[in-house]
Formats: sequence, C-alpha cells, structure tokens
Amino acid sequence: DDDDDIPQLSSHTLAALQEFYLEQQQKEGMKTSQGFNQYSVGSIEEDWQLSQFWYSDETASCLANEAVVAAGEGGRIACVSAPSVYQKLKEQDRKDFSVYILEYDRRFAVYGEEFIFYDYNHPLNLPENLLPHSFDIVIADPPYLSEECLQKTAETIKYLTKGKILLCTGAIMEEQAAQHLGVKICKFIPKHSRNLANEFRCYVNYASGLD
Repeated sequence: DDDDDIPQLSSHTLAALQEFYLEQQQKEGMKTSQGFNQYSVGSIEEDWQLSQFWYSDETASCLANEAVVAAGEGGRIACVSAPSVYQKLKEQDRKDFSVYILEYDRRFAVYGEEFIFYDYNHPLNLPENLLPHSFDIVIADPPYLSEECLQKTAETIKYLTKGKILLCTGAIMEEQAAQHLGVKICKFIPKHSRNLANEFRCYVNYASGLD
C-alpha cells in the first residue's frame, strides 16, 4: 500500500492542531472587529525566541497602577522590555502621565512615537530626546536571567530614572539586583499569562504599594 509511508497524525495531535488554528482564526477575527483594543495585553503575541512572556492581566494592572502612583501627577514613565505594563498604562487612556516603551521587538512600533527600539547589548544607544534622569519611574523586565543582561539593563535604568526603579526578574537574581540597582524584593508576587519555570519577583528602591 503506497499510503503506508505517509505519516499519520494521532487523533490527539490532530485535535490540538485544529484547536490552535481555531484560536488563530478567532484572534484574527478580534483584530478586524471594531471592538479590538490595540493596547490590550496579548494583542501582540509572545515570541518565545525573544524570551517574551506576558504578565497576567491582574499583574499588568497592578504594576501599571503602581507606576502611576509612583510617577505622580504629570509623571513620566519608562517601560524597558516590559510591554504588557505599557499596554495596560495606555489602556487606562489617561492624560495625567506620559509613557514610553523601550523594546527590541519592532512589532511594538505600531505604538508610534512612544516606541523606542532598544537592545540591552547597547544600553546607552538611546535617542537624543531621551534625556538623562528624565523619567519619574522606570519599570524594567530584563529578557534574560543572566547577570550580564541585568547589568547592561541597569545602565539604561540608571541613565533614565530620576530615582525610582521597579524591576521585575527572577527570584534568583535578588543579590545581583541589589548590587547593580540597590533594589529590594517586594511581597507582591507577579504572575504571567503562562506559568514560568523560574520563580519571578518584583524589586523596588522606594516605599511602594507592592508590599
């Protein structure tokens, strides 16, 4: 039988594949519908090859609200490799603060002038209009759990911030976070939309609402 050489998908694999395609169709349908919100978390899908893992909606909201309070009236907020916090801030549609997103993934360029291409390997390769110490708070989530990535991202954070720092990274980075940024671990436990293998925590260098 000539069909013997044709690989057959198991019924379980086939069902999973059909479910995946159905999800994709539904997402595309959402994007073309009038009610689609370009700032909703997940409107741009995670790219695991870029080590992207979006926060849960609750975590993104909590961190966004913390940033607004910390920045104060008319404050400036920088989201460094933390696009889901940026999206949640924009979703609030408020005029009493401004926010920029510094991100390696150029898909986020859809957000216009607030998008700034950022590569942590070149931590100070930033546009001239991003003046030193011009942000009331910097929220950062370095893409990789390595001291090199944290150290380079820390250079960017220290350049941008007037003082306040909100860092999100693995619990295993606590010592390095304290060393490079002077931040301490918070009681608040951030969650992701997909569970991560590594325990994740938030760190700050000011009296925050995350404790």
